Amino acid sequence: MIFITVNFNLELIKMVNKPIYLAASLLAILGVIAIGASTDNSVLAQSDKVQASIVPGASTLTDTAYSPNPIEAKVGQTVVWTNDDSAFHTVTSGTIGAVDVGKAFDSGLAGPTALTAKGKTFEHKFDTAGEFPYYCTLHPGMVGIVLVT
Repeated sequence: MIFITVNFNLELIKMVNKPIYLAASLLAILGVIAIGASTDNSVLAQSDKVQASIVPGASTLTDTAYSPNPIEAKVGQTVVWTNDDSAFHTVTSGTIGAVDVGKAFDSGLAGPTALTAKGKTFEHKFDTAGEFPYYCTLHPGMVGIVLVT
């Protein structure tokens, strides 16, 4: 008789606990999903554009005229510079006096890519890894670097 009572009690515990086990398992799964949804998935869902700014008052600045500086991008990403200043500026690859000035990219002083007003943008897609210095031809003290990995 004791055996039957013990066996019956074990079966009853298993029956009662089965929904609890299922509920606990479901909560654990939902918890993992919630944690995964709240983490930084920037590696998985990387944007194809990196934003940069020509900061207000940039004409009188040096390596803080472009923000961020350096700009970090991945091969295949496009950097978009926005002129947040009221003065004309350029985003010109290279360093002052170098033979390859403007060869990689250049917003220029005229045309649709010129950064002639506040809010205007210039963009360039980086297809190769490397370190790309740039500056403003109108304000040569304004310097920046794009690091592409």
